Amino acid sequence: MHDFTPLSGLLGGALIGLAAALLMLLTGRIAGVTGIVGGLLQPDTAERGWRIAFIAGLIAAPLIAALFGAPLPRPAMNASLVVIAIAGLLVGFGTRMGNGCTSGHGVCGFARLSGRSIAATFIFMTAAIVTVAIVRHGIGG
Repeated sequence: MHDFTPLSGLLGGALIGLAAALLMLLTGRIAGVTGIVGGLLQPDTAERGWRIAFIAGLIAAPLIAALFGAPLPRPAMNASLVVIAIAGLLVGFGTRMGNGCTSGHGVCGFARLSGRSIAATFIFMTAAIVTVAIVRHGIGG
């Protein structure tokens, strides 16, 4: 493990928790990114404003941090664009099957002690660990 920064991780986690709590308190909604983006695709315009603000904040936050000197790491893409696109589609398919993504289940659902979200998070994490083990130590090792 390199670039271990526990203080920035703690601050980031606290900000995510604060944002999730504020969204729940102010709108009664769960801060699951898949559900927020999915709601933007619906014709209902009553909730469009806060959804756009939330997604804009996700995009703007690292850019604003960069203005204050925070480095913007460049993601390592070790696969072709086709493989990355297929992986993205599979993730999207999985979030639809699981009725949400890790942000909704793992952060918000876990905090609410939702049994369904705890089970989903366990399955997400187990699948991720198994996938990395196979790719790093089986196929690609």
